[in-house]
Amino acid sequence: MTGWNARQKDAKRGGALRPAFFLFGPALLAACLGAAPGCKDGASAADTGSASSAAASAEPRDVSLPGVDTSAMTPRERHEFTSLVTSLFAPCPSVPVSVATCVLEKRACGTCSQAAKYIAHAVRAGAAESDITRAYKDRYDPSGVKALPLSGSPSRGPDDAPVTIVEFADFECPHCRAAVPMVDAVTQLHPDKVRLVYKFVVLSMHVHAEAAARAAWAAGQQGKFWEMEHLLFERQEHLEQADLERYAQMLKLDVARWRADMGSQAAKDRLADDRKLEDDLRLAGTPTLYVNGRELDVEADESLEERVTAELGVAPATAPSAAPSAAPMLAPAASASARPR
Repeated sequence: MTGWNARQKDAKRGGALRPAFFLFGPALLAACLGAAPGCKDGASAADTGSASSAAASAEPRDVSLPGVDTSAMTPRERHEFTSLVTSLFAPCPSVPVSVATCVLEKRACGTCSQAAKYIAHAVRAGAAESDITRAYKDRYDPSGVKALPLSGSPSRGPDDAPVTIVEFADFECPHCRAAVPMVDAVTQLHPDKVRLVYKFVVLSMHVHAEAAARAAWAAGQQGKFWEMEHLLFERQEHLEQADLERYAQMLKLDVARWRADMGSQAAKDRLADDRKLEDDLRLAGTPTLYVNGRELDVEADESLEERVTAELGVAPATAPSAAPSAAPMLAPAASASARPR
């Protein structure tokens, strides 16, 4: 998406960094509120005054939504916010009313309040009408959900969980390492409600990433993928082949079998399949998270826990976010041609 959302992300990350892991979404107040016809033939001052009073009384008042702070907005921004929340539909397809009505009437749609805050933030940030509307639809329109293939990828949590998180990560990416506590905390807070699926990313600037990915996949063939995943991120500076062999021994794997699996065509095919998916999605960097088929921007205002609980329709609990030092920057993805094959 281009426009305000993309410009905001570029400003946060810098040209060399990932230009894409939060979309905001608008429509401006209708122009010409209370505009009088061009012909005033024979109108008296009293008639003019009466028409002006009628127009003023007909002008809609700005809405105030519980839980949405608009106190810092200018009058123009409040008008824009009002126009948006009264014209954009609520996020839940089963609730065919405006965002404002959904919040005010406490309709059965757990994401209405969050959607209103989403719009308020975009308006306050000076977003253009078209950018906010487009981004809102990207975030909430059912047609924006991506059907991601999950078969064959490492996963934990119930297969039929109401929320599926798909994580794209590179084992040498420091920002991926920083995100591990956040992802772990959310899955632990909702153990029966969340499924986590891992997709392998190999960035061209990371010389050990491919071997580490194959090592983790091979550990998964013996039921130890997540244990190996944690070890690799914890010891990210030590990913030589001798280090990987030592980690396999620490996890009490059948090392000979692990070594064979690591070099197998099946391991290479797994990475190739994930690479194709990343190219199809135009993955812009790591870590990238999808929650129920929608990308989550980890640098924006909505946390992973907030997105997950919005999907579950419950109040968010407290969960740690990624390390502050890592949050402003995400590793850029290599182009398809630049990645090792």
